[in-house]
Amino acid sequence: MRLAFCGNDNASAYNISAGVLRNVCFVDALNLVPHVFLLFITFPILFIGWGSQSSKVQIHHNTWLHFPGHNLRWILTFTLLFVHVCEIAEGIVSDTQMNSRHLHLFLPAIMGFVAATVSIVYYHNIETSNFPKLLLALFLYWIMAFVTKTIKLVRYCQDGVPFSQLRFCITGIMVILYGLLMAVEINVIRVRRYVFFMNPQKVKPPEDLQDLGVRFLQPFVNLLSKATYWWMNTLIISAHKKPVDLKAIGKLPIAMRALTNYVRLKEAYEEQKKKVADQPNRIPSIWLAMYSAFGRPILLSSTFRYLADLLGFAGPLCISGIVQGFQNTTNNTNTTEKVKDPSNSYLSSEEFLRNVYVLAVLLFLALILQRTFLQASYYVTTETGINLRGALLAMIYNKILRLSTSNLSMGEMTLGQINNLVAIETNQLMWFLFLCPNLWAMPVQIIMGVILLYNLLGVSALVGAAVIVLLAPIQYFIATKLAEAQKSTLDYSTERLKKTNEILKGIKLLKLYAWEHIFCTSVEETRMKELTSLKTFALHTSLSIFMNAAIPIAAVLATFVTYAYTNVKPLQPAQAFASLSLFHILVTPLFLLSTVVRFAVKAIISVQKLNEFLLSDEIGDDSWRGGDSSVAYESCKKHTGLHTKAINRRQPLRYQLESYEQPTRKQTRPVEIDDTAIKVTNGYFSWGSGLATLSNINIRIPTGQMTMIVGQVGCGKSSLLLAILGEMQTLEGKVHWSNVNETEPSFEASRRNRYSVAYAAQKPWLLNATVEENIIFGSPFNKQRYKAVTDACSLQPDIDLLPFGDQTEIGERGINLSGGQRQRICVARALYQNTNIVFLDDPFSALDIHLSDHLMQEGILKFLQEDKRTLVLVTHKLQYLPHADWIIAMKDGMVLREGTLKDIQNKDIELYEHWKTLMNRQDQELEKDMEADQTTLERKTLRRAMYPRESKSQLEDEDEEEEEEEDEDDNMSTVLRLRTKMPWKTCWRYLTSGGFFLLFLMIFSKLLKHSVIVAIDYSLATWTSMDNKNEVKNVDKSTDKTYHVAVFSILSGAGIVLCLITSLTVEWMGLTAAKNLHHNLLNKIILGPIRFFDTTPLGLILNRFSADTNIIDQHIPPTLESLSRSTLLCLSAIGMISYATPWFLVALVPLGVAFYFIQKYFRVASKDLQELDDSTQLPLLCHFSETAEGLTTIRAFRHEARFKQRMLELTDTNNIAYLFLSAANRWLEVRTDYLGACIVLTAAVTSITEGPTSGFVGLGLLYALTITNYLNWVVRNLADLEVQMGAVKKVHSFLNMESENYDGYLDPSQVPKDWPQEGEIKIENLCVRYENNLKPVLKHVKAYIKPGQKVGICGRTGSGKSSLSLAFFRMVDIFDGRIVIDGIDISKLPLHTLRSRLSIILQDPILFSGSIRFNLDPECKCTDDRLWEALEIAQLKNMVKSLPGGLDAMVTEGGENFSVGQRQLFCLARAFVRKSSILIMDEATASIDMATENILQKVVMTAFADRTVVTIAHRVHTILTADLVIVMKRGNILEYDTPENLLSQEDGIFASFVRADM
Repeated sequence: MRLAFCGNDNASAYNISAGVLRNVCFVDALNLVPHVFLLFITFPILFIGWGSQSSKVQIHHNTWLHFPGHNLRWILTFTLLFVHVCEIAEGIVSDTQMNSRHLHLFLPAIMGFVAATVSIVYYHNIETSNFPKLLLALFLYWIMAFVTKTIKLVRYCQDGVPFSQLRFCITGIMVILYGLLMAVEINVIRVRRYVFFMNPQKVKPPEDLQDLGVRFLQPFVNLLSKATYWWMNTLIISAHKKPVDLKAIGKLPIAMRALTNYVRLKEAYEEQKKKVADQPNRIPSIWLAMYSAFGRPILLSSTFRYLADLLGFAGPLCISGIVQGFQNTTNNTNTTEKVKDPSNSYLSSEEFLRNVYVLAVLLFLALILQRTFLQASYYVTTETGINLRGALLAMIYNKILRLSTSNLSMGEMTLGQINNLVAIETNQLMWFLFLCPNLWAMPVQIIMGVILLYNLLGVSALVGAAVIVLLAPIQYFIATKLAEAQKSTLDYSTERLKKTNEILKGIKLLKLYAWEHIFCTSVEETRMKELTSLKTFALHTSLSIFMNAAIPIAAVLATFVTYAYTNVKPLQPAQAFASLSLFHILVTPLFLLSTVVRFAVKAIISVQKLNEFLLSDEIGDDSWRGGDSSVAYESCKKHTGLHTKAINRRQPLRYQLESYEQPTRKQTRPVEIDDTAIKVTNGYFSWGSGLATLSNINIRIPTGQMTMIVGQVGCGKSSLLLAILGEMQTLEGKVHWSNVNETEPSFEASRRNRYSVAYAAQKPWLLNATVEENIIFGSPFNKQRYKAVTDACSLQPDIDLLPFGDQTEIGERGINLSGGQRQRICVARALYQNTNIVFLDDPFSALDIHLSDHLMQEGILKFLQEDKRTLVLVTHKLQYLPHADWIIAMKDGMVLREGTLKDIQNKDIELYEHWKTLMNRQDQELEKDMEADQTTLERKTLRRAMYPRESKSQLEDEDEEEEEEEDEDDNMSTVLRLRTKMPWKTCWRYLTSGGFFLLFLMIFSKLLKHSVIVAIDYSLATWTSMDNKNEVKNVDKSTDKTYHVAVFSILSGAGIVLCLITSLTVEWMGLTAAKNLHHNLLNKIILGPIRFFDTTPLGLILNRFSADTNIIDQHIPPTLESLSRSTLLCLSAIGMISYATPWFLVALVPLGVAFYFIQKYFRVASKDLQELDDSTQLPLLCHFSETAEGLTTIRAFRHEARFKQRMLELTDTNNIAYLFLSAANRWLEVRTDYLGACIVLTAAVTSITEGPTSGFVGLGLLYALTITNYLNWVVRNLADLEVQMGAVKKVHSFLNMESENYDGYLDPSQVPKDWPQEGEIKIENLCVRYENNLKPVLKHVKAYIKPGQKVGICGRTGSGKSSLSLAFFRMVDIFDGRIVIDGIDISKLPLHTLRSRLSIILQDPILFSGSIRFNLDPECKCTDDRLWEALEIAQLKNMVKSLPGGLDAMVTEGGENFSVGQRQLFCLARAFVRKSSILIMDEATASIDMATENILQKVVMTAFADRTVVTIAHRVHTILTADLVIVMKRGNILEYDTPENLLSQEDGIFASFVRADM
């Protein structure tokens, strides 16, 4: 058959006698001209111009500057391309009905398609290089194409082609499209004036893009890149080379920043407030505010959602069409004949749509469009949700800064509630926004689905739909139950964590007393309760999964059985498979509906809570500390680094910030005498209860002098400071602030700090930041000043101890400092600030006497007085009164006296005498205190806490140990391999920890279930295909029908049962694994060597029990279930299609390769982004709780703007990480969806050409459609599982730890019951080290202690005293020599026996939460009399008797309800309860006062007279009365004799110690 443009079966084809334009073929040829013209012009420009240039242009600066009508042009071009495809298809279908090839039917259309593609590529390149003059070529092309198409259309009208003919419609549509594109082009000329105008318009790219920090390009790229997330490629591919960090994801675009959105929401909320202002009982609606601020994107997203849902129904309709068409062609292959007449070659739309291949292509296009719209809808809601969250966080934060203090202190608004608002309620609202388009899209989807089903199957469809609808409420019920179970699980796990935390804190004591198992069982009990509620959780989860899988099977069964028995006509394959696919579509919205409804309910509650919070009391406007509000504005401008256009381009920033950030301040500047800084007249102040806490206050605070406020505890000293700062409610009276340093030159520092007060609160408040940042607190750094301040507060020695000096993080997440150290940092902060007024609230309370004196002399008298700063000091230390310039004495909320010390001495002699006696008493305490040097002790604990960490930090850098690869070759390839490798080893460990039987059961039931599900559909295919064949042969069908219905029903029933079994086994296996892992972890850790606890930070161990255990308990099982289900579904689908059409396998290879690379790249990037999201969330939450705790300080310092700025930065950082994570998910889903669409296309084409029966064609298509839904789940679950397996890996890293060797050589029964009876100790050549890779701490120590001797051991820090005491208990590694107690070598004893027979009192007293009885005797071995006796010896009997419950009185966590001295006495009683003949006291008197120490010494002499006591001395005078003194140095014994003999050696070490201690 020869090719000819006009076909060679018609002689008149080239005849133009009727006029050139009357010839169809000529008009078609004319249509080729514009396309060819465009290609000729643009190709050279594209190749020459951009070939050389694009390589040089960096992605950031060719940056997308959109020409006017940008989006419209893309949409029109895509429509044009679609119409071209229709035209090509129509031409080819018409051509097949001809006798010879007619190229003119489809060649112009193909050229048009190419030209349209080129036009958009060309346009994109012009746009990115911002060179609009070249658009002229396109303008000419649109005009020519428009003209030629119009000629064709006119020609059709003249020929009287009816409108129903497809070709006429296509031509008409094209004329309209070309016309519109022409209009778009004219518009660009009008706006940009690049031609025909004198002065072209100069345009710059948007502001965000000029800033190189913005890497989130979604708002700026072209439409195609937006729809497919093409711009994400660079990030996702680069993640392979190096991990994604915060620098790689850059900043948020301005429109998405928290500040921008806060302003939008705030404006909307203020509007609502105005509306309800005159109606007192109505509250402003946050819902309406949210709607007016973020309504438009939600509507856009809903539109996308509707479009996607409607396109979703194309699947079932196309399946039905393809199967029907396939059936018809197989049935009547011989009836068609070729149409002879070429002039009448027009197709109608119906004929066109009957073509099977056309339907296959349409299905492919519909799928691609549907998925694109769906992802666009998801993306828009995600972005809006993130914007809303940012705005809400900013609103909450601004409210926190204005909260009245009484609200917080009176408990109306607890910190917990605020944290919940931030962590939970805002996220609930964000999630609700993500899901809300479902609320109105789902009902439409369900109604449409039911209508279509009714059309296909009639009444029986309603039966199936009814099954689904009736089972939906059960879903909702299960979902609510799930939430309840989760809550109770949370309660138990909190309790378990509290217990675990206690064990870890007191682990040394537990080991020394051999009590690990008692405490371990108590944790296990709580864990069992937690597991019980986890079981209900798991049961409901598996039920929910089961319902989801079983409902469609049940519905399909009900429908088809009803149909078979009610309808005379047999079931057609087209009907069967279309309705099956409809049922699949219907189930998803119904399943999700319950979730969405639950979220909606939660969101309503969250909004109520938010409203309550936003309407709660605010602090009064402190106009008297007014200052010029431009100050705050300046600092804000200085910090923000935003351009002035940042918030709202219509108004200047200055106006906005003032209207939003600052309460309106009146500029009152009371004229005052210059020497008074602050004056309070007739003040009555209350804490919000209406009762005056402070009454009748008339005081003045002199400028540049030191004012002291004294009085008893609770007389209102701190309240007075807060009242002056404006934190209390002023009932009446006034506080005047004079305008200080008006005269001084207004340099930056004094100007900025004029109205701020440096305030150090009574309870020290630290930021989670470095020590330096805590002291500087946002002021400029000045080295000399900083040094002077740290010296005055004697912080230098403490700083030197910290691992990174003053760059060490402290606070909740950093290192925990002691009270005194924290207080000194707070005082240093107040001193460092360059403010005129300093308020110090009892700065000496947690300091010992040396430090207090030093601080008074250096810090207050020298540093502050030299600067002539006004100081107000609240204190209890009356010995400092002589230093004061002005004294205010308070009593019961009133001012008792005011004046200088001389005034008071003259006027109120009684008070002065009272002070004098108190001062004498304080002086005596002073002498006592001189010995109890608390600071050195604090430093020592700090050193202990710090130094072990260093050795460990090399080993335990958790994130470093990426894999168990020992060879540390740092070349990139291995790192990459590790980053892309799934942790299969860990997965296997996890799966086997649930037991092999369960693992086997799970795998077996999963495979069986999926085989049955495939069998159900297979039987349906054979049944419907059989009916067709029978119809042709007219065989009796009733027996056949019964047989098929029976098979189908049995299989469906089996499928439903198996769904239940599999979902249960997965959850059961997950539970068992969780149970075993936690059990092993707890036991391993409790039996771990003490060195492990010294070197591993507590938080790290606790994390294994909290976060990681939670992941193993609740997150891994569902992920595993979902992963295995979606993988098996995809595999069974591929198997089924290949069975129906083996050719499909060939097409599968390239698709498989593509899929492999997509998932490989995605997993790596997703893991990094998830980690970023998690790690940026914590600082944000911490910042909120920090702010709420330190409100008074922040407000006193006037640092609100700086903290707001910090909050906005933290929010933006977290939001950008989350935004990138969701964009990465969209990137993946779009790609897997397109792959799925390709699978559908190949399946359709192969099955049409090769398919055996129409039933199998339907089956293949149905399965291909399910693949599109599940492909991205496979990858998402893989990525999630990879992250979650990290938890298992961390737990396993602890499980490989060495335990202490608990078994001795002797059997416990061989040890005498009352050993050690005498208490004789022989130490022979003892060598001890902490770990076998460390240096020995005791070297060849020899000593002999007689029974009943009192021995004192002394030496400097690090001389090995404590190590010796630990050696008695084998807490350290004895690698040479031995200790023999009463004739038994302790290394042969079982550890438990050894430790339970000795007693020890440790340096830091540890009590556990529980009763007093439990603390003295957890094993419950002793009688009450014995316990009372022990308490009496420890001088605690009377105190315990006075407590409610006596011995059963409760001890709070850590024994906080007793003083340190009392706790130490309890420890003494505990040691006495254990009737052991050897007692070891490890610096037991270090942390207690003299009185308690005397009691201890007395008890040791009397109650323990017949026992051997080894005292390790912190202060030498405690062992002067001992029978034997051992002096140690660097692990060796230097002196060993009675104290008398040692003292007589003048040059001896002991003698020098005693002299130093006197």
